[in-house]
Amino acid sequence: MTTKPARRVVAALAAGASVVALGVPATAADRPITDVAAIAANLDLITGNDRVPGALAEVRDRRGRSVTIMSGTAESGTGRAMVDGDGRFRIASVTKPFTAVAVLRLVARHRIRLDEPVETYLPGVVRGTGEGSAIDGREITVRQLLQHTSGLPDYVRFPGSVDRDRPVEAAELVRIALDHRPEFAPGRGWAYSNTGYVLAGMVVERVTRQDIATAVTDLVIRPARLRDTYWPPAGERGIRGPHARNYTLDETDPAGPLVDVTEFEPSWAGASGAMVSTPSDLNRFWRELSGGGLLPGWALAQMRTTVPAPGLGPGVAYGLGLIRLPRSCGGHLWVHGGDLAGGGVANVSGHDDSGRAATVYITALTGGAAVARMRATLDLALCS
Repeated sequence: MTTKPARRVVAALAAGASVVALGVPATAADRPITDVAAIAANLDLITGNDRVPGALAEVRDRRGRSVTIMSGTAESGTGRAMVDGDGRFRIASVTKPFTAVAVLRLVARHRIRLDEPVETYLPGVVRGTGEGSAIDGREITVRQLLQHTSGLPDYVRFPGSVDRDRPVEAAELVRIALDHRPEFAPGRGWAYSNTGYVLAGMVVERVTRQDIATAVTDLVIRPARLRDTYWPPAGERGIRGPHARNYTLDETDPAGPLVDVTEFEPSWAGASGAMVSTPSDLNRFWRELSGGGLLPGWALAQMRTTVPAPGLGPGVAYGLGLIRLPRSCGGHLWVHGGDLAGGGVANVSGHDDSGRAATVYITALTGGAAVARMRATLDLALCS
C-alpha cells in the first residue's frame, strides 16, 4: 500500500487475493471511504469466474481522497500488473455526459436552445430516407437528442452498414440511421439512440465552428482540469500512455482464447462514445459537475430533469446525458455506463448527491455476468 500526496490509497490485488491492508483510521476524517474488501471480492469474482483479465474500481469522496482497487492483470497470459486509476481506457458511452455538458455550456452562452428544432442548427441534415421517410429534423429538438426521446433509430443496431476498421464521418453514421424506421414519433417514447448524440456533436461543431474533439476539450476537459482525458482523432486506433489490453470472445469459438481488440477506430463511436479517460479523471469530472464547476445551477437542473427509461431497468430514468439510478441502500445515483462491442471494454461511472464518485471498468466483454457484477460493484462502492 502506498499513499500519494493527493491522499490516494492504491491497493493492488492479484486475481484471487482477498486482503487489503489500509490500516486503522486515527480520526473520523481518516475513516475508509468505502468497503475496500467487499469491492475487492467483487472484482476478484470478475477476473476469476468471468474470464475477464483485469478489473478496477476507484472511489473518491467529497474531500478529494480516493482509493483504487485492482484485480487481475493488464494483459492476458502475462503477470503484468493491472494498471491503476491513472491508466487510460476507452470510456465508451460515458462520453455522452461530456457531449451533453458541452451542449449545455453553449446553452448557457445563449448559442444553443434546448427546445429548438435540430433543423435550426443542421438545416436539411435530418431527413429520413426509405423506411425512415417519416424522420424530420424540423420535429426533433436538441433536448430530445440528449434525452433519447427523439425516436431516431440507433445506427449501432445496423453493424453491417459500417466498416468499423476505417475512419468514418459523423454524417455517414447519421445517414445509416435515417434509412430505418423511427422508434416512435418525437417526444412520444424513450429509446436509447447513439444517433442522437452523434447529431448533438454535429450541432456543437456547427455552432462553435470547431471539430467535436476541440470543442469538448475547450468546453469540458480543460475547465474540469482533466489531465489524462482526450478525444482521439479519426484513424488513431491505439490508446496513449499507460493502459490495459482489451478483449472480447471469439464468436466462432466462445470457449476459446479471448481476442485482443485494443486497437479500435474511434470515429465509429463519435460523440456518442469515442473518448479516452482514466478512473481518476472521471471521478474528478463528476466532482466538478456536481459541485457547480462546469454548469450554472439551472443548467445542471436541466441535465437532471429525467424521463422514465424503461429499457434500462425498473425505476431508472434518463436526463440529459445522465442516468438516475436507484441505489440499493436508498436514494439514487447519477451515472452513465458504456461498452464497446468492438473495443472489448465496459465501464460504469457516476456520483451521489453527497459528492462521492466512483468508476468501475473491466477489460473484456465475456458475457452478462461480468457486466452485472461490474454494475453491482459501483452500487456497493457508493453505498458502503
